[in-house]
Amino acid sequence: MTSKFLRVLLAVAVTFTFSALAQTGSAATPSSAVSAPASPAATAPATTTGTSKVGTININEAIFGSNEGQRDVTTLTKKFEPKQNELKSQNDELEALKKQLSTQEGKLNEDALATLKRQIESKQKLFDRAVQDAQEEFGTQQQEIASRILQKMAPMIVKYSQENGFNMIVDTSKPWPQSPVLWWGEAIDITKPVVEAYNVQSGVPAPAAPAGAGAKPVAPKPGAGAAAPKPPAPKPAEAPKQ
Repeated sequence: MTSKFLRVLLAVAVTFTFSALAQTGSAATPSSAVSAPASPAATAPATTTGTSKVGTININEAIFGSNEGQRDVTTLTKKFEPKQNELKSQNDELEALKKQLSTQEGKLNEDALATLKRQIESKQKLFDRAVQDAQEEFGTQQQEIASRILQKMAPMIVKYSQENGFNMIVDTSKPWPQSPVLWWGEAIDITKPVVEAYNVQSGVPAPAAPAGAGAKPVAPKPGAGAAAPKPPAPKPAEAPKQ
């Protein structure tokens, strides 16, 4: 059971993509993985199905809600700030050209108008491609963070489950209907104690609270009601109408 469960958990890391990490939405979301501290050794209640104890864990929340996950995603986001500024400049330039087209379309001759439209279309294509490349690069590096942390966290999940008599742990990272899990209660969720135990093992300190705030930053919970960090790219502008 141990080796099979471990292989399944490690395989989850391979499935992380930017779109999955950025999606929002589940009404059936366990509480944040970095809420009020509790003893890492605390036993999470489990539901009993016959003689089997079933628990749940939000793998995404466990990874990115850990101190290490928050630290590494913050570092990654800062790394992409120059790219964000570059894309913002491109977007501003596009918007200025489109405004020029809108205000001068009736005043320009056919050649000047055609030249302006070609310029906008060319810059639009370059901008859209730059945004896509930034998203893919950010997603790839975020996936590497998730995979690295999960490799260290997976044995801990197995150990915790065995010590607390669980026969099955279900991942609730994705909301129904993307996941077969329609609903679950917080009482059977082991995300929080696993994160707390992992924080102790990793030795990574908790992120500092923002200035003027007394609470810890909330970990990103992809697919469960909060948006994960997105690659720093402005929204692509629409192409000019012909």
